Amino acid sequence: MGAVDSQHAMEERGPIACTSAARQGSARNAMQPELLAAVDLGSNSFHMIVARRVGAELQIIDRLREPVRLGAGFDDHGRLERDAVRRALACLERFGQRLRAAHPSVVRAVGTQTLRKSRNSAGFLDRAQAALGHEIEVISGREEARLVYLGVAHAVADGGGRRLVIDIGGASTECILGEGFEPQLADSLAMGCVGWSERYFPDGLIDRTRMREARLRAAQKLEPIARPYRSLGWTAAFGCSGTIRAIDAVLRANGLLTTEPSAGGGPAHRHGITADSLRRLRRLLNGQHMARLALPGLDPERAAVLPGGVAILSAALDALGIDGIQPAPAALREGLLWDLLGRLDHEDVRDRTIRRLRERFVVDVAHAARVEAIALDLLSQVAVTLGLQGEWPRTLLSWAAQLHEVGLAVAFAGHHRHGAYLVEHSDMPGFSRDDQRTLAAMVRCHRRKYDMETFVLISSEESRRVAKELTRLLRIAVRLCRARSPEPLPPLRIRANPRGRLELAFPAGWLELHPMTSADLATEQERVQRAGLELRFG
Repeated sequence: MGAVDSQHAMEERGPIACTSAARQGSARNAMQPELLAAVDLGSNSFHMIVARRVGAELQIIDRLREPVRLGAGFDDHGRLERDAVRRALACLERFGQRLRAAHPSVVRAVGTQTLRKSRNSAGFLDRAQAALGHEIEVISGREEARLVYLGVAHAVADGGGRRLVIDIGGASTECILGEGFEPQLADSLAMGCVGWSERYFPDGLIDRTRMREARLRAAQKLEPIARPYRSLGWTAAFGCSGTIRAIDAVLRANGLLTTEPSAGGGPAHRHGITADSLRRLRRLLNGQHMARLALPGLDPERAAVLPGGVAILSAALDALGIDGIQPAPAALREGLLWDLLGRLDHEDVRDRTIRRLRERFVVDVAHAARVEAIALDLLSQVAVTLGLQGEWPRTLLSWAAQLHEVGLAVAFAGHHRHGAYLVEHSDMPGFSRDDQRTLAAMVRCHRRKYDMETFVLISSEESRRVAKELTRLLRIAVRLCRARSPEPLPPLRIRANPRGRLELAFPAGWLELHPMTSADLATEQERVQRAGLELRFG
């Protein structure tokens, strides 16, 4: 990563690395190997944070933030408007200048609720990735919540017991209850300070009636999750994101903070944000206009989204029974850095997710391991020819092999379809939505018809190509292991050409002694031929 400075001069950009290349190779940065970076494409602001690795710790060396207001830029058809796209791309170009020399393995960029709900996010992502020079993942609400908690858990003292974390973003609100570094409950609600401010204060006027309605609607969103959170309880509550920090700054500057521990059975917090301090703030806001809102402690950029944030936080304290909530100095982007550090240190949460799914759906682990070993052996022989070098294709194929039979937990008939559904729709910590779709497509196509249309939901052309090639190898491995025998297969040789032909060679006479395997391969030969591909064996 090049030297981080504050200049915004544009530089010539190199081509964006393809998705598969962005996930492979050394975890080292060509210029400054100890630097990591996280980019958060939030609904209100875009953030970039740069950290230096110092042993097992991270030292923040730079932060950048721009109020892009992407979540406010939707047209009547749910598509991002041109001005919002223009602001976003200009910001990512500036961020990209600082990341030009960074290896893809030390940068992680994610999009959240606005990109989850946008109807034209795929087209925007192509341009956004070109501007940033790095892959951008769209993560699920649960994954966003997990990363938020991870960032907060590393930033605040662990006094023992459970911690409640609330993050009010531009388009979503995350609630997480966890202990140590592990979330126990995690929810993402489709309400945020940008959308709530626009919906309930459309002309900018703030009054009691509108604030009451905004709080009521927020309470309705919170009602389904309130009981399990209150039942488990917590010893400390933290609020992160710009919204809660902005509210805290206004409360402090205007002398509205509760300065004594509040009464009640829950945890008490001196100088925390309380329901009483928020009531005082709502009275202060009553009758004001967002365009002329000039309160001590309020950043002018936050004025247009403050009332929505106040309404949501007020509802959260009431619905969850929070006596006081402390602002936390970290959020999603810090969580991204810690998660990235874990991946680089081979403590990837995604591996734990795969293991848990195997256990949950009672996968035959020994059989999956045999399929995995054969598939990876085949890949090692054709990786160069098919452009599948590096760690990411091997990792993806390994995961798909381990999960290819999860659908048996539903039924044998159509278990490839059941498995694809489970993989795509399960809560999979560490995985982006596109990663889950890729794995789901591979599981769906590991048997029966090899349908190219299955891969259409994968976002990038290169990712689709990689998934299709890996699935062909997975299909062969599954065929070869159909007998589910622990007996090892003979040494296999496979060759490939870029035009779609695979040639599988067995020791002389082996296929004659194993007619069922020969018949299975003949069936596979017919099925891939219908997809315009060729398999030869002998």
